[in-house]
Amino acid sequence: MAEAAEETEYVDHPLLVEGFIEDRRYQTELAATAREGHTLVCLPTGLGKTTVSLLVTAHRLSEVGGKALFLAPTKPLVQQHADFYREALDVADEEIVVFTGEVRPDDRADLWEGASVVIATPQVVENDLVGNRISLREVTHLTFDECHRATGDYAYVYIAERYHADAADPLVTGMSASPGGDREEITTVCENLGIDEVEVMTEDDADVGEYTHDTDVQWERIDLPDEIVEIRDALNEVITDRLESLKQLGVTNTTQPDVSQKDLNRMRAELQRMMDGGDSDAYTGMSVHAEVMKLRRAVELVETQSVEALRRYFERQREAARSSGASKASQRLVSEPKVREAMRKAERFDDLHPKFRRTRVLLAQTLGIGGGERVIVFTESRDTAEALTEFLSDSFDTRRFVGQGDKEGSDGMTQKQQQETLDAFRAGEFEVLVSTSVAEEGLDVPEVDLVLFFEPVPTAIRSIQRKGRTGRQAEGEVVVLMAEDTRDEAFFWISRRREKEMESELRDLKGVADELSAELDDGQAGLEEFDGDGSAGGGGDADGDAGGEDGSASSASAAANGRGQPGLTDFESDTDGDDDGDADDGAADDDAGAGDADDESDDGVVATAGDDVDGVEIVVDQRELESTIARDLSTREGITTRLETLAVGDYVLSDRVAVERKSVADFLDTLVGGDRSMFEQVRDTARAYARPVVIVEGEDLYGERNVHPNAVRGALASLAIDFDASVLRTEDEADTADLLETIARREQETNEREVSAHGEKGAKTLAEQQEYVVSSIADIGPVTSRALLEHFGTVEAVMTAREDDLLEVSGVGEVTAERIREVVGGDYPE
Repeated sequence: MAEAAEETEYVDHPLLVEGFIEDRRYQTELAATAREGHTLVCLPTGLGKTTVSLLVTAHRLSEVGGKALFLAPTKPLVQQHADFYREALDVADEEIVVFTGEVRPDDRADLWEGASVVIATPQVVENDLVGNRISLREVTHLTFDECHRATGDYAYVYIAERYHADAADPLVTGMSASPGGDREEITTVCENLGIDEVEVMTEDDADVGEYTHDTDVQWERIDLPDEIVEIRDALNEVITDRLESLKQLGVTNTTQPDVSQKDLNRMRAELQRMMDGGDSDAYTGMSVHAEVMKLRRAVELVETQSVEALRRYFERQREAARSSGASKASQRLVSEPKVREAMRKAERFDDLHPKFRRTRVLLAQTLGIGGGERVIVFTESRDTAEALTEFLSDSFDTRRFVGQGDKEGSDGMTQKQQQETLDAFRAGEFEVLVSTSVAEEGLDVPEVDLVLFFEPVPTAIRSIQRKGRTGRQAEGEVVVLMAEDTRDEAFFWISRRREKEMESELRDLKGVADELSAELDDGQAGLEEFDGDGSAGGGGDADGDAGGEDGSASSASAAANGRGQPGLTDFESDTDGDDDGDADDGAADDDAGAGDADDESDDGVVATAGDDVDGVEIVVDQRELESTIARDLSTREGITTRLETLAVGDYVLSDRVAVERKSVADFLDTLVGGDRSMFEQVRDTARAYARPVVIVEGEDLYGERNVHPNAVRGALASLAIDFDASVLRTEDEADTADLLETIARREQETNEREVSAHGEKGAKTLAEQQEYVVSSIADIGPVTSRALLEHFGTVEAVMTAREDDLLEVSGVGEVTAERIREVVGGDYPE
């Protein structure tokens, strides 16, 4: 071994710390390819994909200049990569910066300007691009870690589109140990990232094999005790009964409780089709379907997780059923006799799920008899993770590793806590890490002797990522616990099949990498075409003749430019915009609301505006980032988006026009749930802006819910007449984006108006405040609150009224009167 150490060679590069990066041939070969073109690098977990990207970054910074951007899906991964880059790159530490939601937007904008390398979560970069805080023009190398995520609406897709459009000299490297389940999925990832080269190396390659070790996978079958089987069977009887109801509706032919998720999805789709057709029975069917889903989750918990997890689940269902506005599915579930019987049996069960004891035995064999040092236990359920941590702590030094979000009865971990836990685990300060899926992707936990799955993983990507935690620097094993005759067995076969398919696909992919690269090169638009119509307006030599009728640009823009029919921007207003009302022209305070967000959405953080904006500017409320509208607008030529936490409105299009956007579902929720928030929001918007606009987005406004058409018409009429709002309809998010662009262009270009995000939530009148206080009692709603105030005269009189007196008020029955007295007169629970 000493002789081998003397022969170790290191990569020599002016931007790399001398003697730090071991010269592994497969890494340098992959880097040589990746620095020549947009490349997907497929390499088994733990063999240094990050090093490959580092080598490319060092080359680009040295030869081309600019800055590098490295994206990773989780905060712990971002911090891990940042630590590695600061150790490996001969660049000042302050020039290697970390972007997460914990860094204020204003600070990120300043840090971006002075950085050579930015390592970030994609959601933050997406937000900064939409908010026009940063530019990708000078980024000469962009790395997408765990790039198999680049599908659908995930932020990687949008960032890649913007990068190819905006960057002066772009180069993309995508990295994954498991890029997709089949060739089509891999091709989709490549096309979404603008990748045209695929490089694959497996353990079969001689120069890779010497750095890998065997991973032994064992499947352990666990028998369930009779008590757990009885609880499961009681729940399955109810599932069978509910499926019989769905069968009578004609949406299924089976009543077997182990019906597949695919079949359940098919039932839901059929029920939705029936609802769209006006079949009132479908609404009942949808509620029954929801009940089946809840019951299946209960069965899954008792079979594969723990009775304790089931007890916690039942308690959450009971709380949901008692809450105001509880769904019929929740209420039926907790009142069903057989479910109540299962609840009682679960409460009486004072033993552990047999998986717990088997886990303890396996850990003892690995850490005690086998002389191992570290074990990771993965589970899908946070409830189970916490129960396991408590149980195993009696025998081993054990800590949990969970996500950052708080859940009922369970606190999440902060980023700092996650990092400290991983650092302590690497340092050998404790033996057992019990983790939910948050630790699956990429986190460097070396020399793990055992990875134990508390349940099988049906998704091949997650299975491979998890097993990648072992077998890195020494031989390790993987054990998967599988409860006999349960859903675990179904997941077992699904997992085995998908994993074998992916292993085969990776080997096949290696064999046809050149062919796939050629296919990608021919099949997707050339990178220069990203600068065409509808781009973010980045550099390039496009002649501007990108239009035609390909639909890539906004139809509103095309119309405004004289191609085809005129757009709304061409219709002049006779009033020339003089009717401004009493709207305040004051701009929003740039520093207002700056917060310390702990997630990736920057909620509660106000962005600063750019000094001078060319073209049309649209101000977007932070909360609208959940839709694709802001991203869509930000990629359009001549449109600049700015993010703010708006006091009123979802979008501000000029100093007089603000828009409230409501989906059809949200709009109808207002009518069936007694929620008056929509009208309050529109009222506040109307007080601040002379031209309030309400966009109702979606199809089938009169058919999506079992709501009388006159109720819908009444709400629309109220918005228009009582609040003086323009109510406009759109089909979907893309249609909404088109409409917003059209109005913004009309206001700012045709009418030459400026954008001014102003206004505050209007102060409630005394009557409104009184109605609000009374309506909040037991959630009785605005109509009943007005009736009570009209009858008693004051809030105090309502609060002190006897139950008999309450019953004299129109619309107040025994249940409502009892709830009012219970809330007002009941003792506060300690």
